[in-house]
Amino acid sequence: MRGRLPGLRVKYVLLVWLGIVVGSWMVYVHYSSYSELCRGHICQVVICDQYRKGIISGSVCQDLCELQKVEWRTCLSSAPRQQVYSGLWQDKEVTIKCGIEEALNSKDWPDAVLRRELVLFDKPTRGTSIKEFREMILSFLKANLGDLPSLPALVDQILLMADFNKDSRVSLAEAKSVWALLQRNEFLLLLSLQEKEHASRLLGYCGDLYLTEGTPYAWHGAVLLPALRPLLPSVLHRALQQWFGPAWPWRAKIAIGLLEFVEELFHGSYGTFYMCETTLANVGYTATYDFKMADLQQVAPEATVRRFLQGRHCEQSSDCIYGRDCRAPCDRLMRQCKGDLIQPNLAKVCELLRDYLLPGAPADLREELGKQLRTCTTLSGLASQVEAHHSLVLSHLKTLLWREISNTNYS
Repeated sequence: MRGRLPGLRVKYVLLVWLGIVVGSWMVYVHYSSYSELCRGHICQVVICDQYRKGIISGSVCQDLCELQKVEWRTCLSSAPRQQVYSGLWQDKEVTIKCGIEEALNSKDWPDAVLRRELVLFDKPTRGTSIKEFREMILSFLKANLGDLPSLPALVDQILLMADFNKDSRVSLAEAKSVWALLQRNEFLLLLSLQEKEHASRLLGYCGDLYLTEGTPYAWHGAVLLPALRPLLPSVLHRALQQWFGPAWPWRAKIAIGLLEFVEELFHGSYGTFYMCETTLANVGYTATYDFKMADLQQVAPEATVRRFLQGRHCEQSSDCIYGRDCRAPCDRLMRQCKGDLIQPNLAKVCELLRDYLLPGAPADLREELGKQLRTCTTLSGLASQVEAHHSLVLSHLKTLLWREISNTNYS
């Protein structure tokens, strides 16, 4: 019994230390960041001000600004410029998203509202015909998604959405609202991926504020670990993954959905998309453990990434990065970035899945799963050169995981 006491003391000391670190971090975040990160009240005031002036409109404007039927709940913002809240609308759990372009405070409040009115909702101008507006949208989509034959159908979908009151015409306020929404990267992605089951469904909008399906569950450890990771021993890191994450079979089901999402991003109806911030914080899931992408902010169209990287001055490959981890090689002779990415989506996702799936995996599966994930992380080169291998590796991984959980309650 005495021999076990030192070990128990170490465990208690470790748990107390972890509690102090986590508690201190949470207090710091709550008090020092909340006022800066969470400005939903400013979003609502600005949006409703524009609505009452007749500058913008949308399907949720009346409920938001007149009837007070949009309930703002928990702040989920991770950056001041992009306000994210959980909420309730028409008896449905929703996510409310709104951009704040400027750091708004009491001193610059009137000027900031004026800047937002003049800049954000400046197009199209009065007198623009529906034909001209259609061409504006088509040109914008070509620049951001590429010159694809499917774009005219997407333009029709956007114009149909703009006419939210179904009066068979698009007013100037409706046009300004839709144009402002298109400038939001995630909104453009939501439109492009509406037919995909792993992206949240768009429910309504007012100006450039929009509502999507309720926030999917996030793996709890993902919220804490990025800030705490430098402080945590690797053994404790792995233990937290297992303590806070779903049971392994549920994680396998979520992982299958994530792999399917990678398939959806590859050569879809509106081109190819790149995941440019691959973290567990983006691994969301529903109450039935079906994967939902928690945040599309860092998913980017191939055309946008190529335009940013192609010909960019560089001295080394670290100069050729879009977002957090969309990296391209640097041509050191020409001192210019190339347009093709070094690592495809699947390789980055497999790196993520090694930490997500291997801890707690069934013993008879762990070796084969580890082998396939290692093979997957080595995928590289031009997408056109790895497409067949890419599909084969992805198919093998999905089959391996489905075989383990099929014919069980977890499937």
